[in-house]
Amino acid sequence: MHSPSPRSLVDLPIRRLNRGDLIPCADLCEDRGWPRDEHRWGLLLSAGTGYGIDAPDGKGLAATCLTMTYGPGLTAVGMLLVAARYARQGSARRLMRQVMEAEKATPLALYATEQGQPLYEDLGFSPVGHAERVGGRFAAGGPGGSSSASPSGSSVTTRPAAADDLQAMIRLDLTAFGADRTHLLARLPAFSDRLQVAEEHGELVGYAALWPSGSTAVVGPLIARDWAVAQALIADLAATTDRPLRIDVEDRHKELLGWLTERGLEPVSRTTVMTYGIPELPGDAVRRFAPLTLATG
Repeated sequence: MHSPSPRSLVDLPIRRLNRGDLIPCADLCEDRGWPRDEHRWGLLLSAGTGYGIDAPDGKGLAATCLTMTYGPGLTAVGMLLVAARYARQGSARRLMRQVMEAEKATPLALYATEQGQPLYEDLGFSPVGHAERVGGRFAAGGPGGSSSASPSGSSVTTRPAAADDLQAMIRLDLTAFGADRTHLLARLPAFSDRLQVAEEHGELVGYAALWPSGSTAVVGPLIARDWAVAQALIADLAATTDRPLRIDVEDRHKELLGWLTERGLEPVSRTTVMTYGIPELPGDAVRRFAPLTLATG
């Protein structure tokens, strides 16, 4: 007696993911040559909404997508992954259409790889910018450290964040990001290896987190008044780890990218920032240097 053949992807339902799917999500990352990042998936599945298609062969997930909603003004889309054995069968488009239907009138934003960009353009997304991923061993020296000079000549110091810094971080982040990320920022102390804030005369002027991803340490989010503050935060975070650094920098920040190259980080990849339903990302791009992850904006 023959067992029934597995159904195709188009026959299988899209379902909501939960924290019980953490390992299959990590397996899917590994299948595509990404770090497993179970730590990151734990944050994404608790703070965001995951969608998935179970593999027809019963072995884990065939495809995933995740949204992170910041109120009615913006939803970030990320982690659109398809297992190699199910590529080019329409599951990525199915998941994106599901997301767009679920979010309806809410504007969307995402970071697109070169391979994914044609799909997003076909669905109506428009490019609005780029981000450069750089990585490598950070060489200390030069500007940075516990105190640095900002362009205005004033002194900026950085220190580990304390519990009572959260509200000031949220206010600064709201101006830079343009949408309320309280539900993410409140999770940063537990998620990060290190959370650093920058101050000038008692006023918080920047913050950044350092968190583990495979064998690297990721800097993000990074919100700062100017590039010198961003520089000081990165230098102080780099001093707390012996792992190579990775950071996705919005490419408008040429000075910071140049400084990171001088400190030993090299270009890794480039993504295109795309939006749907809005002509530009909200917030103050001058203060927005790096996302938490490309999945969250």
